[in-house]
Amino acid sequence: MKQLVFATHNQNKVAEIKDKLSQQFEILSLKDIGFDQPIPEDFETLRENAAQKAHTVKEQTGLDCFADDTGLLVEALNGAPGVYSARYAGPECNSTRNIEKLLRELSGIANRKAYFETCICLILNGNTHFFSGQAHGVITKNAHGKEGFGYDPVFRPDGFEMTFAEMSMAQKNKISHRALVFEQMLIYLKSA
Repeated sequence: MKQLVFATHNQNKVAEIKDKLSQQFEILSLKDIGFDQPIPEDFETLRENAAQKAHTVKEQTGLDCFADDTGLLVEALNGAPGVYSARYAGPECNSTRNIEKLLRELSGIANRKAYFETCICLILNGNTHFFSGQAHGVITKNAHGKEGFGYDPVFRPDGFEMTFAEMSMAQKNKISHRALVFEQMLIYLKSA
């Protein structure tokens, strides 16, 4: 069975994709291959950061791989936090502080439109492929729900009355940006 490295340390993301590709590929995480060095993410776009991660792993291991990068883009903040979503609140950031900063930045602003975007860079058989998925919605004025992670408690997707954090993982995985982009990559891999 062909091996494919997912350039992440997030075991939840690995389990999700493993489940969908187990018949065709052996999905390995960075931990599985003993890759524990930091991978830079110093570009200004999600696509470039995903490519940088994938190419770093490919160059250092020789294994086919894919990497993702995700950001929350808020219309009224000119696309911020964007590529800085995970570290929006600065050096001492965590999900709570990031959300607090976002809500402060949007205080008094009526336009709360936002979207999550995930980009994947896949390197397979010497070729590079890109996929991207988006989930559009609004930023709520307060946090709601205990599920999910990151900005999920303040992101309410279009067409729903609850935030991502109020949804079950199964519900979220049907409509999220990550689910959409993984689906695109899965379709490609099943035909490759």
